[in-house]
Amino acid sequence: MSGFSAESAGEPAPSRTLLLVDDRHVLYRPGTRRVLRPLDRHPANPLLPDDEPWEDTVAYCSVYRDPESGRYRIWYQAWKSGQGCRLCCAESEDGIRWEKPNVGLHAFGDRKDTNILMPVGFGASVVADLRDPDPGRRYKAAFWDSGTVGGTRLHGLCVAFSPDGIHWAKYAENPVIVGSHGEYMQPPFEDDPKCNTGVSNRPLSTSDVIDAQWDPVRETFMVYSKTWLDAPDGTMHWKRAVVRTDSKDFIHWTKPQLVMAPDEFDGPGGESELARTTGGGGSGGKQLHSGPAFHYNDMYFSLLQVMDPERTGNMPIELALSRDGYNWERPFRETPFLAPLEDKSKFDASIIWSNATPVFLEDEFRFYYGAYGRAWNSSDAKQNSGIGLATMPRDRFAGVRPIERIGQITLKPIDLADWRRITLNADAANGAVRVEVLNEDGYRVRGFSKDDAVPLKEDGLDLPVRWKDRGLSDLRGGRCMLRIHLENATIYAISFGEKGGAP
Repeated sequence: MSGFSAESAGEPAPSRTLLLVDDRHVLYRPGTRRVLRPLDRHPANPLLPDDEPWEDTVAYCSVYRDPESGRYRIWYQAWKSGQGCRLCCAESEDGIRWEKPNVGLHAFGDRKDTNILMPVGFGASVVADLRDPDPGRRYKAAFWDSGTVGGTRLHGLCVAFSPDGIHWAKYAENPVIVGSHGEYMQPPFEDDPKCNTGVSNRPLSTSDVIDAQWDPVRETFMVYSKTWLDAPDGTMHWKRAVVRTDSKDFIHWTKPQLVMAPDEFDGPGGESELARTTGGGGSGGKQLHSGPAFHYNDMYFSLLQVMDPERTGNMPIELALSRDGYNWERPFRETPFLAPLEDKSKFDASIIWSNATPVFLEDEFRFYYGAYGRAWNSSDAKQNSGIGLATMPRDRFAGVRPIERIGQITLKPIDLADWRRITLNADAANGAVRVEVLNEDGYRVRGFSKDDAVPLKEDGLDLPVRWKDRGLSDLRGGRCMLRIHLENATIYAISFGEKGGAP
């Protein structure tokens, strides 16, 4: 969820969950493999169609769910041919049925009853910051637009502030970062950062896809933005990649740092001079159009937009992982987290626009997204677009299962005396999971072996770990290792609850 929460503010959590999306908590796991769990599309999609006259397409969006009232608000970009983009809003009681309210701020032709909030260049990234002591800045927006810098009109990262998420005021000194958006040329010399056309040619700066969020670990605002890589011959604006920049006040931002880029494992494309001169920059090969990211549990997740303009014309979403928000891994390249559809009549058949604002409910994670039905390389000029919802059960980003029938996961040592119960998020409906305890040296603990374990044979988010004649309070002090035996089962997470003494 966008905005701050008690947990992100540093208050202790009542439990600890180890996600098995990577091997940070794993000592070794013979006979197993890690598998991504793709998102499930909601049957009511699109939840928000492009049905207003100022909406030729809708795409970028941000979502906020008020933790007290449970009400949802979505901010989204509406594009109108020849008239640019507008930031609009919609509201919902349940996150499924949405209404576009009449805010009465900006007319469209003769229509005064619109949901238009303000004009923008591109983007609709909003952070709800309800703890800000300035009531006029409780909502913050980041987007791509233009402003005057040193007498020259330049594009870049721009910001705006609002007391209520409806009435917005753009920052007077936009852009706060001069961006990267211009000609296919060699980088300017260091004493001439602006080219003579007045467009923005800053190497590895922000560009026209911008996603903001709060980083509870670094206690900063973070923006992940599209940027441009230089070509093999050094020409600017070759392929899209991702940079990150940080800010304490949403105005003064750090120098953007390159954090993710396409490589040889994404396949070839766009290297030849002919491809660049005839198709323009970014016309060939897979690219990372942008990488909206958020922090959850003890990890950063990015919903990478993997653009393939040359071959398929699609842009699926890939799940990427990081432990610090800067160094990223892409272990799931072969399986999309949210894939385009074969039926090209659907609004989300080809190009999917992710964002940095998932909504975490008790047992369900919600990922709202914008999408286009026509591919990048489609000859059909009329686009079909909308905003949809994809979901997954709590914590089921990825899991570990046997390569064949059985496998086991031995976790790194942990002090089990700190906890009163252990639960597993696992699917054992067609098999079984058993948990045994080893001491820190790897020897089995009597009463807690695999044979003593009560087998779990269900599919559940909180399956209780038990032994026939023992409980956690029977363990002597010291650190132990959990060994999880899998038989035709998948495990996604391990949770430790009710920190304290024995029951």
